Amino acid sequence: MPETETAPEALPEPGLDEIRLEAVLHALADPVRLRIVTELARPGSELNCLAFELPVTKSTSTHHFRVLREAGVIRQVRRGTSKMNTLRRDDLAQLYPGLLESVLAAALGRRPQD
Repeated sequence: MPETETAPEALPEPGLDEIRLEAVLHALADPVRLRIVTELARPGSELNCLAFELPVTKSTSTHHFRVLREAGVIRQVRRGTSKMNTLRRDDLAQLYPGLLESVLAAALGRRPQD
């Protein structure tokens, strides 16, 4: 039987009109989740959950990714047995201009661009 490649399966996430500022801020307030977001903020970053070296157990790591996804901060797509993660930068910029850049700048210890 020939092997067929299946299309990536997106995990449930809020639509643009369902993303709430309080959920985004809550998700970004945790140091582990902020670390995930800063790594995903690198240009062209799409990373597997296992690519992150986090100081937590696998189940806690799964929880952090779920919080970020359910808040609308990241998008997760299942490819085979992997979950690939990307930052929903454009969606967040549309809803809350400058928020993500300011949070990332603060996390990286620099001033936001004026």
